[in-house]
Amino acid sequence: MVDYHASNNQASSGGPAVYMDPREQENDWDRDLLLDPAWEKQQRKTFTAWCNSHLRKAGTQIENIEEDFRDGLKLMLLLEVISGERLPKPERGKMRVHKINNVNKALDYIASKGVKLVSIGAEETSAKEGLLLWCQRKTAPYKNVNVQNFHISWKDGLAFNALIHRHRPELIDYDKLRKDDPLTNLNNAFEVAEKYLDIPKMMDAEDIVNTARPDEKAIMTYVSSFYHAFSGAQKAETAANRICKVLAVNQENEHLMEDYEKLASDLLEWIRRTIPWLENRAPEKTMAEMQQKLEDFRGYRRVHKPPKVQEKCQLEINFNTLQTKLRLSNRPAFMPSEGRMVSDINGSWHNLEGAEKGYEEWMLNEIRRLERLDHLAEKFRQKATIHESWTDGKEAMLTQKDYETASLSEVKALLRKHEAFESDLAAHQDRVEQIAAIAQELNELDYYDSPSVNARCQKICEQWDALGSLTQSRRESLERTEKQLESIDELYLEYAKRAAPFNNWMEGAMEDLQDMFIVHNIEEIQGLITAHEQFKSTLPEANKEREAIQAIQAEVQKIAQYNGIKLSGGNPYTTITPKSIDDKWHKVEQLVPQRDRALQEELAKQQSNDHLRRKFATQANIVGPWIQTKMEEIGRISIEMNGTLEDQLVNLREYEQSIIEYKPNIDQLEGDHQLIQEALIFDNKYTAYTMEHLRVGWEQLLTTIARTINEIENQILTRDAKGISQEQLHEYRTSFNHFDKKRTGQMDMDNYRALLVATGNSLGDAEFARIMGIVDPNNSGAVTFQAFIDFMSRETTDTDTADQVIASFKILAADKNFITAEELRRELPPDQAEYCIARMAPYSGPDAKPGALDYMSFSTALYGESDL
Repeated sequence: MVDYHASNNQASSGGPAVYMDPREQENDWDRDLLLDPAWEKQQRKTFTAWCNSHLRKAGTQIENIEEDFRDGLKLMLLLEVISGERLPKPERGKMRVHKINNVNKALDYIASKGVKLVSIGAEETSAKEGLLLWCQRKTAPYKNVNVQNFHISWKDGLAFNALIHRHRPELIDYDKLRKDDPLTNLNNAFEVAEKYLDIPKMMDAEDIVNTARPDEKAIMTYVSSFYHAFSGAQKAETAANRICKVLAVNQENEHLMEDYEKLASDLLEWIRRTIPWLENRAPEKTMAEMQQKLEDFRGYRRVHKPPKVQEKCQLEINFNTLQTKLRLSNRPAFMPSEGRMVSDINGSWHNLEGAEKGYEEWMLNEIRRLERLDHLAEKFRQKATIHESWTDGKEAMLTQKDYETASLSEVKALLRKHEAFESDLAAHQDRVEQIAAIAQELNELDYYDSPSVNARCQKICEQWDALGSLTQSRRESLERTEKQLESIDELYLEYAKRAAPFNNWMEGAMEDLQDMFIVHNIEEIQGLITAHEQFKSTLPEANKEREAIQAIQAEVQKIAQYNGIKLSGGNPYTTITPKSIDDKWHKVEQLVPQRDRALQEELAKQQSNDHLRRKFATQANIVGPWIQTKMEEIGRISIEMNGTLEDQLVNLREYEQSIIEYKPNIDQLEGDHQLIQEALIFDNKYTAYTMEHLRVGWEQLLTTIARTINEIENQILTRDAKGISQEQLHEYRTSFNHFDKKRTGQMDMDNYRALLVATGNSLGDAEFARIMGIVDPNNSGAVTFQAFIDFMSRETTDTDTADQVIASFKILAADKNFITAEELRRELPPDQAEYCIARMAPYSGPDAKPGALDYMSFSTALYGESDL
């Protein structure tokens, strides 16, 4: 044997330098070791210790390899401990043949596992290289450690300490170790390994330090004990990681469920509080109060409802995303609390919108009703005041006894005067009937001040009846006296007869000119203007009649003067004086231009209203088709998507942004609509679109694009979780679109069966029923693209299962059927350990111990119907 260090010493002392190839040196060392008694002793010691590290698990050990394995019994036991399998039953005889048979059974078992007992083949070399690579990776971060082989790389003991520190840093203070103190280092590693890692001491530190090249197989054997000791820890770490991952998924899903439940509860509570307000149909007494109700409703529509529309859309998106995550993680579908399903929320929302529509229609009808009531009430007061003014003093006039002391001519004059009054009374009959009719209509329309209107109307009617009775009574009295009276002044009579109807005409004209009116469009006001123009065209003829009546009065004065008659008082046949006729005529002349102005003002108002209608209609006729077009485009986009899902998502979000940027047009329409409502405009012949229609369309548009984006996000979740390639997704989409005959984004059962056949699924009725139960659990008869790719990914990819989680817990529990709180807290992060402890049921098996927890039922619950 050539000593490598001696060669170097010779060269340094001037002797002949000897160069030796390291590979040749390795071969020489191997040959020398085979002849070295110390090496054989080391091999025997190492192998004995290694065997005992396994045999002590069976409660035994060996002292001498040659003697203790001679009968084959402990050799078979060793193989059973190492393999975990049962070997054939050993022979218990003491004869040599029994011992040979037992050894052969052990050797046959080794051979059955493909292990060769001679030479070093490729498999053994690979195992050696694998162990070396494991050591190199584990010790790479440590200074002064450079593992290149299984002999001199371990002489200073640092590599052993580095392996221990890497896996159990609390056992070794590595920074205090010195490279120049190999004995201390080796003994420290051997003692810690035996005390804390249950690795028996297989070598002596002195043998390693004092040997130029430590025994490779002995070190490999010893290092492999570290590998197996720490591989268990690695398995535990892997198991813990799997459990943590599964628990994290459950915790996140629970959080999403809680968020959904809270958002759903809040939204349903808001709807529950809002619907009674919208269903309240208690009418107000005045226009101002009803208009305040309408303003409150506008505030609800403008301020309070839009955030709830967004919440409803977000709730549906959250629900779909959660269901996708549950499917991807092999968890059961989320079933919200009773009454909080998306369908329940949609139903409540539908009821809300129904109440909304009914409430707005009711308010507008109420405003129309109150507007008409106010108009009728004012008309009643106007006509009642005019009539009451006319009746003032009439009862006193009809009850006087002036005819008892009158002359014949005076009586005849009184009779003719009475006839003129009767004519006047008859002319006023229509006004009384109008007053009564208006009072009746106010009463039927439940006018809030109906009692006072009814009382006033009743008084007018009672007075009218009294006037009729008194008129008849006075006529009878005058007719009895008429026979005694002869003379009458024809001119006075002519005056009276012509003055009375003309006076009534003027009073009617004044009443009409002062009459209130209510119109809702240009056509109605133009009708009033036309009627007024026609009335003005009659004024010249009326003026001629006035002049003729005044001429009669002038003729009376002329005759009286000519005959020297002294007229006592006015016309005995009428109280209508020329002055009163002129006064009323001048009043008519004043009212005509006032009426002109009122009608023109109303015309301007209606023209302004018509402008508001046109303005709203112009914008509505653009926005309405735009919304419809966008809805159709989204329908096509959701079916004809190209590029990667990320590209589609970017494009859809840009598309969504373009839709959101259109919002000012909706706001402008809302403003125009508010002006229309404030102007009490109830119809619009220029457009078929109402603001309610456009609002619903806009909300549906925002909801639809948000749903479409959410579908793509869920497809990305599915793809990433299931490892589906972009090409597969494209193939799925192309196949789905081919059978989506109606381009609705979903298909019926027959088309879906054809799609499955086209994608390579051979189907019988039972199998197809199973698949439909997966893709259409609610039996809606329609299958969406998301449900299709969920099914395809579920059939072709693997997911975590309850069995895998149980196996992971079993590793942490050291193969026990239960686990303890202490073990959970040691192996898992604090929050997840406490999560398990709080939810695991006590273990009740026959091997149960105090504090034992049932991880099997817990794992099953993670994937089944439970609150976890």
